[in-house]
Amino acid sequence: MKRKALAGAAAAVVAAAAITLPLFQPWRVFTDKVVDEALPSASPTAAPTAAPISIQPSSTKPPTVSVVPPKEPPATTKVLAKGSLISHEHGTSGQVAVLQLPDGSRVLRLENLDTSDGPDLRVWLSDAGVVPGRAGWHVFDDGRYQTLGRLKGNHGNQNYPIPASVELKNFRSVSIWCDRFNVSFGAAALT
Repeated sequence: MKRKALAGAAAAVVAAAAITLPLFQPWRVFTDKVVDEALPSASPTAAPTAAPISIQPSSTKPPTVSVVPPKEPPATTKVLAKGSLISHEHGTSGQVAVLQLPDGSRVLRLENLDTSDGPDLRVWLSDAGVVPGRAGWHVFDDGRYQTLGRLKGNHGNQNYPIPASVELKNFRSVSIWCDRFNVSFGAAALT
């Protein structure tokens, strides 16, 4: 009788593990993925070119040289908003910046990100304010949000394109969001 009970208990443990392990992925607490993407640029950097020179010959005077200056200064990357990540469900730190590239496209940049790995982590823009502590863990899916993609790594520097259709004025924060458990690992207010 004891063997049947022991075998039944072992079968129950195996069945429970088969269901819960893929769902919770507890080993992710011990894994790290480092991503170090360069700051994006709109187009490959071209070598500087010399300004055109025109020489006007004259029969009675020495030639004159005029240098034609470039028409526009080179475009630069602009910081549209920025913030610092705070911890929610998991310890999280780093900086975020919304950048407009010279071609007008926009990206969300995560710099010096340090958080836990987890299942189904996403990068979200949200209209929710950032609330410190446990009260802020679940606010980001209560209103409007825009998923920018899966978190590429839990450490390092990363870039996420922001679709042209996204109106940034509608979003106040960034969240590292666990879609599986509907909880924020960390978030930053955009200012």
